Parts: sequence; C-alpha cells; structure tokens
Amino acid sequence: MIKTSWVGGANAPEADFPLNNLPYGVFSRAGEGLRCGVAIGDFVADLAVLETAGLLEVSGFTAPVLNGFMARGKAAWAAARARLAELFAQAGDPVLRDNAALREAVLIPRSDVTMHMPFAVAGYTDFYAGRHHAENVGTMFRGAENALPPNWLSIPIGYNGRASTVVVSGTEIRRPLGQIKPPDAELPVFSPTKRLDIELEFGAVLGQGTEMGAPLTVAEADELIFGYVLLNDWSARDIQAWEYQPLGPFQAKVFATSISPWVVTREALEPFRVAAPKRARPLLPYLREPGPMLYDVQLEVHMRAAGQEQDTVISRTNTRELYYSAAQQLAHHAIGGCKMSVGDLLGSGTISGPEKDSRGSLLEITWGGKEPLTLSGGVERRFIEDGDTLTLTGFAQGDGYRIGFGNCVGTISPAPALRPEWIE
Repeated sequence: MIKTSWVGGANAPEADFPLNNLPYGVFSRAGEGLRCGVAIGDFVADLAVLETAGLLEVSGFTAPVLNGFMARGKAAWAAARARLAELFAQAGDPVLRDNAALREAVLIPRSDVTMHMPFAVAGYTDFYAGRHHAENVGTMFRGAENALPPNWLSIPIGYNGRASTVVVSGTEIRRPLGQIKPPDAELPVFSPTKRLDIELEFGAVLGQGTEMGAPLTVAEADELIFGYVLLNDWSARDIQAWEYQPLGPFQAKVFATSISPWVVTREALEPFRVAAPKRARPLLPYLREPGPMLYDVQLEVHMRAAGQEQDTVISRTNTRELYYSAAQQLAHHAIGGCKMSVGDLLGSGTISGPEKDSRGSLLEITWGGKEPLTLSGGVERRFIEDGDTLTLTGFAQGDGYRIGFGNCVGTISPAPALRPEWIE
C-alpha cells in the first residue's frame, strides 16, 4: 500500500516518487552549488538543508556526489531512509511539515532544478545478461544453431567499460568516429558510425567496496548494492562488428553511457523481487541465488525523430527477463579477487523480451536494419540519426503506488568534423 505524505504530488497512484520510493540524486539551482537531494512527489528535498538544520543524524549530504554517504554503509542508509520517511509522512514528525520557512527552504519544485551525476563512477562494467538479446544477436551473426556462446549459460559474460564517459540523463551524445569495414570492402575506412544504437539496461550502483583478493557470495554481493538506475549503453554497431574479435567491444561502446539521475534504493525495490528464469543447466555453486534476486520493473523505450514533436514507444519489456542478477554479476566479478569500489557501476546488458516489440535495441527491433521501424509522423528508422532523441523509462508497480526511476534521455548530435590528417 502507498505510504501517504503531506508533500504535494506524492500520493497520486501514477506518481514516480511517492513516500515508498525516496530515491537519491544530486541537483543544483541557478547560481548555487551541487548538493544531494531526495525526490518526493513534485519536489526535491534538499538534504543539505535538513542536515544543517540538525534534522538528519546521517551526514555527507552537503557533498556534490553521493559517494561519501554511500560509503557509510547499510546502517546509515537505513537510518537516513527511516528519518526521511518520518519527516515526510502524513502523520509523522511535524517539525518540517509545520514550519513554513523550513519547508520552503527544503522542498524545491523539481521543475526548478538541474540534475547532475548522482555519484562519481569508480569503475564501469557492462554485462550481457539478457538471454533473449544474446540469442537474437547470436542468431543474426552466427545462426540460430550457434546463437549462444558455449559459456553463456554458465557464466555472466562482461567487459570493462569506461567510467569517464558515463553521463547523466539529458547530456547530448556526439556521434562517434571509428574504423568501419563495409561488407564489400577488403579493408576498413574511417568514418562516423552509420549504425548508432541504444541498449536498454538496468544499472546497479555499489555503495560498499571490497578488498583485493576477497571473493563474495551472491548474498554478500547483494548487500553491497546501494541502488539502481536506468542505463543506456550507446553502441556503434558497425564499429563494433569490425573491432570486437577477439577481445570484445572497445571504441563502439566507450563514447557514452547515459544513466537516469535518481538512484532508486535497493530497500525501495524489496517488495518487487522475483525469481530468475528456469536455468537451462545448473550454475556452479558460487553463482547460485539464496532467494529471488531479480526485480519486476517495467521498462519502455521512446524514440523521437529529429524535427518531430511526438515520441513513439518502440519497446516495452521488464527487468525480470534477465538471466543473471546484479548480485550474481558482482559475485562473479569479485570471485577471482577483483577489488570493487564505492561508486562502481554494473550494467545488466540489453534487456529484451521474447516478442519483437519487447526488444531492447534497434539492432534487434529492425533485425540488423533489414526491417525498418516507422515512427510518429511516418518517419522510418533503421538506426539512430542525428537529432533523434531516445528516452528510457521504468517503474515497479505496487498496490496503489509505483516506484519510478525518472527518465534517461539522450539526443544525438553530429560527429566531429573530419580533419584532413585523419583521412588522407
């Protein structure tokens, strides 16, 4: 059931940010510095003001990122969440509710703020944990009989991405340059990507680190996760096709990864845990789950062509379609001794469902560009063109409330001009 609040907009059944949610982010207002906040109803609650006023026992919210607060650990996370719930509850502590001047200082309309990266990304690993996506891509490139690599059903496949180009929703994304080998050419050419794509993913944010050489169980790994964001791992498919053998993606993936601005806590998602799909073959014991480790989060991809005013929903799917959970990915990451850090980001890999309208990338939706997609206004797309805007949305549906993530948005700008020394 929804937890009622006195804050405007928090009690509507379709609101993203009820009292049940309380996601963390970093914001600013014109002429002011960055600080931590919580989304509640139609507002951002300024945690720095609450901390300075002595209404929060947990500190660290005057910083421009959440890392310091996350590093304080699970007890601090629970204490902050409980206190915020008490301050904003309809029948909770009236110290904020009944003080008009303090309310005005703490609660800022979300329309009046600019959102920033919520945490400093210590490291970024992208996985390949969606079976439908892996089978679709494998079928396109290797045939249905060899769709899954032989290790896929035993191990969470992943690669190390670039933390330096993880950006917050709303950041413009520049079309990348790279080597591309046309199908009928003997050698590659240098060019902007012509097959720019999205990957609809779920990102886990680590709130605690590990020591080098210290493995984790899946249960221990789950306890280190602070929360989750929506994640778009932009991809240059033609650059990827030429470079990925034998070490996997490189330039095709490192130019940009967008995340939603609010980190939805693991605690807020607890009521929405679901079990993994039936295993095609037993996992090794270190990867076996002690209980449900996935979540029931509904996802959508919206696309708006350059010059158009209306979005088109091009995909609807759910995080429960994943084969491996973030806790399993983290346990596998650490099992060999890899040191994990506060602020590490784990991307789930593309989340696709079994139907065409539930696929999480244009590569799958258009089947490698062979089946064009028709958007609002009759515009056709095989891949993303300059000026196009892609928006990811997601929420978990409760009884009379939803746990929303906010939007993850990116618009594509043209590639850098080609300099003569690059092409002659």
